[in-house]
Amino acid sequence: MNEFFATDRLRAIYPKVKAFLEEEIFPDETEWSQMPFHEVEPILRAKKDQVKATGAWNPYLAEEEGGAGLNLMEVAQLGELLGKTPFGHFTFNAQAPDAGNIELLLKYASDDMREQFLHPLLEGEIRSCFSMTEPEHAGSNPVNMSTTAIRDGEEYIISGHKWFTSSADGSAFAIVMAITNPDEPNPYKRASMIIVPTDHEGFELVRNIPIMGHAGTGWHSHAEVRYHEVRVPVSNRIGPEGGGFLLAQERLGPGRIHHCMRWMGICERAFDLMCRRAATREISDGVYLGEKQMIQAFIAESRAEIDAARLMVLHAAQVMQTHGQKAASMQISTIKFYAARVLQRVVDRAIQVHGALGVTDDSILSFFYREERGARIYDGPDEAHKASLARKVLKEYGLKVKNN
Repeated sequence: MNEFFATDRLRAIYPKVKAFLEEEIFPDETEWSQMPFHEVEPILRAKKDQVKATGAWNPYLAEEEGGAGLNLMEVAQLGELLGKTPFGHFTFNAQAPDAGNIELLLKYASDDMREQFLHPLLEGEIRSCFSMTEPEHAGSNPVNMSTTAIRDGEEYIISGHKWFTSSADGSAFAIVMAITNPDEPNPYKRASMIIVPTDHEGFELVRNIPIMGHAGTGWHSHAEVRYHEVRVPVSNRIGPEGGGFLLAQERLGPGRIHHCMRWMGICERAFDLMCRRAATREISDGVYLGEKQMIQAFIAESRAEIDAARLMVLHAAQVMQTHGQKAASMQISTIKFYAARVLQRVVDRAIQVHGALGVTDDSILSFFYREERGARIYDGPDEAHKASLARKVLKEYGLKVKNN
């Protein structure tokens, strides 16, 4: 928690969450990270009453919606704390992709959709997934997609091929991005978001995609999915027809803040492990690893980079909270690629300091390294965010740069 940005509400919740993680999650996380997630999930779900007692269940939602009532700045700082363990966000019902899906449903879902899909999500009784990326098209240009939803009376017939539909394994439903308006001149008004229950005929979970050799299970997985003429009611559409990309942007803006602060939690955890190792690892009689200047440089650079990245993310959150998502677009692009690179560097240094231990599953560092390399790719690759930021900067100098 950054005292400069802390609030009384955050000061009341933060110590309780910290104590819970230290007592209930940290001691077992290494073992859990080596288990199939469907075996870990009931263990975490059983802690729901303890989580609710901290006051931080559904931390990003208003109190009347069953949440903690925290604002974006408070959620960001709590998110850093939860990010110190791979199981923090899930245990507090703040995990992606459910958090973003819940926010969409709260704003756009009908009463029937709320009853069937939203309320069980809010209570952590079911999980969901978000189905957008396609293997046949570059993810950096999301308007290019082949999945279609053809209107047939009061139903959509959905056909297509998706992958990196994260957490599809065991989820109750998917929110699918599909082309509903193919003749619309504006490519950003062609797609819609539609709920598809995963038990519907025609929904096929092809496989959990191996990530550096680990396919994962349950929430901790990324699926390849095919939609074989899946029929769903038109009433399963979220928001207006053709409004899918607008909704996606609403979902992605705060989501990038959440991601970046979770990465800061990972950085702090890796930094702590690195420093502990440097201070206690004897490499010869009476000489410790931390006495070597090269290791000291790792520590100094990491401390500076984490502190800089955190302040950048909190500044972006403050701009978004005060002036809205559009006003924070430059800051969002900046933190997305900067924080991801800091994450990679800090975790890599921590592994190096741990030596052979660092690359084994006996350390949580290998989990972070494997699972978070994608940080520089998902929600927009580094290169796309750098180009977007540079175009906006140059526009202020009178140069309008074309997208290329």
